[in-house]
Amino acid sequence: MAAAFSGERGAVTPHHQECPSTSGKPNHADILLLNLQYVSEVEVLNDRTQTPPPLASLNIGKLASRARLEKEEKMSQAYAISAGVSLEGQQLFQTIHKTIKDCKWQEKNIVVMEDVVISPPYQVENCKGKEGSALSHVRKIVEKHFRDLDNQKGLQRNAIQPSQKETSTSS
Repeated sequence: MAAAFSGERGAVTPHHQECPSTSGKPNHADILLLNLQYVSEVEVLNDRTQTPPPLASLNIGKLASRARLEKEEKMSQAYAISAGVSLEGQQLFQTIHKTIKDCKWQEKNIVVMEDVVISPPYQVENCKGKEGSALSHVRKIVEKHFRDLDNQKGLQRNAIQPSQKETSTSS
């Protein structure tokens, strides 16, 4: 059965039983969940006579684990904001966390693998810990993070400057 749903947030029309995965992974499909409290009307567009294929089994444990990890990450971000951590510190934390999951806040300090502490203003020289591969690796991540930020700022400045030159020469 194909159906159209409408409600407070607009209409949703599933066109096909299987929605290809937006992740691009084969043998995966996206699942669309609708909160029926927001559905005001259901209109049957056409009835299907064939039996739909069985639903793929969901790994509930994996989904619960992913939800828990996402919640922990959001709580960590909320903690950083409430602790008054600078935007630069929050961005650095996210960059490190992409590579090293064992990363947490301790007041305004970033603690990585229980061995490395990065204190404000979160520069390479603020990375402290026992000399070794962990400290070296974290310092490289911090260096690359700020190098990438500088490159992005440079690209933004270059994108703005030509338009300013055009307006100054055209007046």
